[in-house]
Amino acid sequence: MADAFSTGLLLPAICLAALGWAVPRVLAVWWPEGVKWLIGLAFASTFVMALSGAAFFAILYASQGIKLDDLWETGGLSVPIHFAKLSLISALLWAPLMVLSLIGVPKNWVREVW
Repeated sequence: MADAFSTGLLLPAICLAALGWAVPRVLAVWWPEGVKWLIGLAFASTFVMALSGAAFFAILYASQGIKLDDLWETGGLSVPIHFAKLSLISALLWAPLMVLSLIGVPKNWVREVW
């Protein structure tokens, strides 16, 4: 079981899922209230999570001993595309939790009514 946490994807999956829940909640603290703003919050949260997912996989590659400079030299522009694809796949983990988190944001509104 410890091997699944150290070299597997279990810990990153848990972290990405937790970020999927936390990012909309944290952004909502500073975000204006309203339905249009809620849609904007969804897009901003998706953008932040996509960048976080790509960065997470880049960190995983680096922690496994793969130098990102070597990847860049051999793969060129395909390297960011590869990490973008990995980030898109990771959306299966964080997107459902992000949607559930966004659904709960309007209950904390003070001025606007859902």
